[in-house]
This record gives sequence, structure tokens and C-alpha cells, in this order.
Amino acid sequence: MSLRHVVVDSAAQSLEGLRDGATLLVGGFGGAGLPRAIIQAVLALGVRELTVISNNAGADADDLSLWFTAGIVRKIVCSYPRSAKAFTVAYRAGTVELELVPQGTLIERIRCGGAGIGGFYSPVGIGTVLTEGKRVERIDGRDYVLEKPLRADFALLKGRQADTMGNIVYNKTARNYSPVMATAADTVVFEVDEIVPVGGLDPECIVTPCIFVDRVFLGDRG
Repeated sequence: MSLRHVVVDSAAQSLEGLRDGATLLVGGFGGAGLPRAIIQAVLALGVRELTVISNNAGADADDLSLWFTAGIVRKIVCSYPRSAKAFTVAYRAGTVELELVPQGTLIERIRCGGAGIGGFYSPVGIGTVLTEGKRVERIDGRDYVLEKPLRADFALLKGRQADTMGNIVYNKTARNYSPVMATAADTVVFEVDEIVPVGGLDPECIVTPCIFVDRVFLGDRG
């Protein structure tokens, strides 16, 4: 029986098929679990009009700030755009659209996208601008807003280790959004610090199994 291998040689190769107008899920919580090599590779690819789904909109020079400075993002769906100077400049100039989503709602919308669920009802945001234009239902005397699922063309994620089949181990809290995002994209790419042969990972430590992973490459440590 031949084993499935998903390892590619570079970040650039991992993005094969990425085109203008794509929707991207990007893992990371601040700098923890941020796929920095993939972010650089997207910029070098020259794609534009991207929709980005991420926890935040960047903070420093080598994160999503690069994309906003280059003007390649059309819309971002995130929970925390504060501290993102490049995003702020673009947003005030009217060149990027923001969909602000509470953090718990954001991850649940992504989970629904990965699970094939048509959405969920939540009380979060009722009576605020966050629910404008959305369907609201009264259930057992309380108002709930329908939150729809989120999916993407690509998920760009960071792991600590992978085997050559694409099973993924994370570094503590650097896993954050990545396990859920890995279920909700057509093409799932992982940048990792180490690649080991099949059998080189403790099965009890594998968080994202290879069935969700399309491409893996060895990134720079750090």
C-alpha cells in the first residue's frame, strides 16, 4: 500500500492555485501560530482582491500588515482590528472593508463551515450594529441572531511538527484557530518547524489528522 505524501518544497509551491479574489483563512492569535513564511509568499505571488478571515488584522511589520500596506486585501473578517496600523490606514482610506465578528462567534462560524452546518443562532450582538441586516428569531422569549458559516478557498496555518502524510502537532497555544480552520477550506496548507517520517509522531499528540491537510512545507524556525 502506498502512503499519501503532502510535502512540498517551499511556501510558493504550497500556494499553487491561489488566484485573485480568493478567500483565505489565516491562523494565529497575535504572533502565536502565525504562518509568517506563507504570508510573505502570498505577497510575493502578487494576488489581489483577497478576502481574509483571521483573528486580527496584524500588528507589526511581518504579519498581515504586509498585505494591507501592499493593498491586496479587499475585505477582512476578524474580531480584533485594533493595533493594526496598516489596516487602520487602509480602512480610513476606504480601500478595505471590515466585518467585525466577536471572537467566539468567529470561531463557531468557521466550525460550522467545516462541519457543513448552515449556521447557528446566538444572542451575542443583539441590539447592536453587529446584527444589522441579519435574521433575528425569538426563541423561548429571547432574541437570537442567525450567524452564517464561514469557509475559504485556502487555509494558511502553522504547526510545530508534521509527518509526511500531513498529520499535525502544534506548539501549545499556538494551535489556537488552526484545528478548526483546517476543516473549513478547499486547500489546507501548513508551515511547520519539523517534518518527520510516518510513525515519527505520537498518535496521542496529533491534533489535526492528515485527512484535512493538502500541503506541508518546512518553514523557518522562530
